[in-house]
Amino acid sequence: FSKMNKDAQMRATINQKLIETGERERLKELLRAKLIECGWKDQLKAHCKDVIKEKGLEHVTVDDLVAEITPKGRALVPDSVKKELLQRIRTFLAQHASL
Repeated sequence: FSKMNKDAQMRATINQKLIETGERERLKELLRAKLIECGWKDQLKAHCKDVIKEKGLEHVTVDDLVAEITPKGRALVPDSVKKELLQRIRTFLAQHASL
């Protein structure tokens, strides 16, 4: 239990540092650009349209749509994009080793 608390505390500290330095916003922009560039956004949009067609517009809520597309959206993020973001975070952490 204590390790879980420590991990959560560390994540919160890192997240706070990412926000304070503006790095979190830069990472979000990088992710957004990479996902558009690799066609992820278009793939997800097409999947949304398929789900709406399948269930019928009047029977789909936003919550249904989110529940339906979230796992697919995560699975479609290319490994190269995940690796690039992870590397950027590691570099950031190395530069802010005092955390």
